[in-house]
Amino acid sequence: MIDILMPRLSDTMTEGAIATWHKKPGDAVAPGDLLLEIETDKALMEQEAYDAGVLTEILIPEGENVAIGTPIARLDDGSGTTPARVVTSASDQVRPAASVPAQTITRQDPAPAETTRTAATPLVRRIARERGIDLAEVPGTGPGGRIVRADLDDLIEGTSPRSAAAPEPASPARSGTVDGDLVPFDATRRTIAARMSEAGAIPTFTVTSSAEMGELLALRARLNETTSAAEHRVSINDLVVKAAASALRAHPEINASYSPQGGGATLVHRDVNIGIAMAAPAGLVVPVLRAPDSATITTIARSTRAFAARAAERRLDGADMAGGTFTVSNLGMYGVEHFTAIINPPQGAILAVGAIRDELALADESVGVRRRISFTLTADHRIIDGAVGAQFLRTLVHLIEEPLQLLM
Repeated sequence: MIDILMPRLSDTMTEGAIATWHKKPGDAVAPGDLLLEIETDKALMEQEAYDAGVLTEILIPEGENVAIGTPIARLDDGSGTTPARVVTSASDQVRPAASVPAQTITRQDPAPAETTRTAATPLVRRIARERGIDLAEVPGTGPGGRIVRADLDDLIEGTSPRSAAAPEPASPARSGTVDGDLVPFDATRRTIAARMSEAGAIPTFTVTSSAEMGELLALRARLNETTSAAEHRVSINDLVVKAAASALRAHPEINASYSPQGGGATLVHRDVNIGIAMAAPAGLVVPVLRAPDSATITTIARSTRAFAARAAERRLDGADMAGGTFTVSNLGMYGVEHFTAIINPPQGAILAVGAIRDELALADESVGVRRRISFTLTADHRIIDGAVGAQFLRTLVHLIEEPLQLLM
């Protein structure tokens, strides 16, 4: 008998939620079979079986969140003994349970597995339970017909959040109370909250500069005229990422992290790996482009589009979001002209990119319209000084205004 344990699927993962069991008790299991899907702090990830046998018991039902190393199911391999199997990453070999701290778990026996079950994320299941929504009647628009949060929006607008058994509304005499709907955090949102709380303790400074966009917009138009492939079409953000990576090479002090070693130290990274902040159904995700300073602009465009598609389907894995040394966050597509981004620890800096705007400018004794964009750098003041941040922005602005250098 083998205890299957909650695996570690990313460097930052401490717990995971069971999203979907693809096997039920009594099913035969072969190595390589898709056993279950796990919702981690980063993404929804598939977990394969590493041993052959019969699944005898599911210990943790769908929707529940447990720590790494917790037994989640039992597999009868015919051996009669009960070693545990834990996987520390999706590609690691099976390791004995001795490497996992012992844990005591008290719970009731799980309910019998359903013969059929609608595919939905744990967050959707929780909301459906709270709202009394029958998921079997909801058409799913996610991958494989999975029901995602957006599929419930229209139903929620017409569904009362309170059941008949719910408590009466608070009396108006109870001043200071506010009625509302409690939406529990999923694994991704919990991680975002924890990391933003960590970032809030970092002493930071911000510097802002702006660049004239005429040359960059013309270059982008020329590049897109030369390709008919949609995945090769270049966005403004692709060019900004390329420029930021080149500026980091010129100012390696910005491409750094704080280290507490020896009472405090600056870790200057050899590689330039830029995280691209993206909005996804479960919240903010930051997939990482590796060495974009040495990549072509069309390669950056293709990689960014692939990340965005996988983020929308919650198919990014831990490797996609590991190893970033700097982050670019662009809200310009929402019409935001200027904002201050929060550092993504342990990185030392983040660049906020605003919308392109029209400004009146005086040139050759005549007034004309110039198109400009704002950049705001937020930096960890423990390792980066204001003058260094200003020099980085000056280089970035120069590359934006003289973009042919990005093709060299």
